[in-house]
Amino acid sequence: MPILAAQQISCEKQDRILFQDIDLIINNGELVMLKGENGAGKTSLLRILTGLSAPTSGQVYINSHSTQLDINSASSRLVYVGHKPGLSGLLSATENLVFYVNTSGQAFIATTEILDTLSHLGLDGVEDLPLKNLSAGQQRKVGLAKLWLHKTANLWVLDEPFTALDAATVVLLEAHIEDFLQKGGAVIMTSHQASNIKHQSRELELKYAW
Repeated sequence: MPILAAQQISCEKQDRILFQDIDLIINNGELVMLKGENGAGKTSLLRILTGLSAPTSGQVYINSHSTQLDINSASSRLVYVGHKPGLSGLLSATENLVFYVNTSGQAFIATTEILDTLSHLGLDGVEDLPLKNLSAGQQRKVGLAKLWLHKTANLWVLDEPFTALDAATVVLLEAHIEDFLQKGGAVIMTSHQASNIKHQSRELELKYAW
């Protein structure tokens, strides 16, 4: 049974067809690198795959649940990291992540584990500051902390996850992605940076369409 199955996905925006008739199957332990020039529709496709946007046509299933008909079940084992952290600028890093784990349908996770994760990502000393006061790189790290805190996820959808990260955190994230894949998780991601992830991957390339 595939973790993700997309059937005949098409997307049209402002009278331009970004892509059409895309079929995609992602199984356990698979890494898919989504390629394409700016404007080809990479972010639009990732948002459709996660159920955040509706396709012009086609169906997406995550763990056999339709994103159109049952988004709660479809997203229960999904972690999406987009261009924006998807967090509140008024809450602290800790408060944001407490809210995240409490609404992700998981078993209880202690605040101490959240603090340990933030420390692991190099965020000691800023855990209690409003997110809006953190740098772009620090905010990115808080968003990426979801990848450590969602214990039951089997699908990660990552849109330029290395943006604004320092070299040490890039290495840390690459190792975490490798570990997730080796344990049977599936990943689809975009990256303008060359990846050093030591895991076999396949490419899906979107062509820019006028």
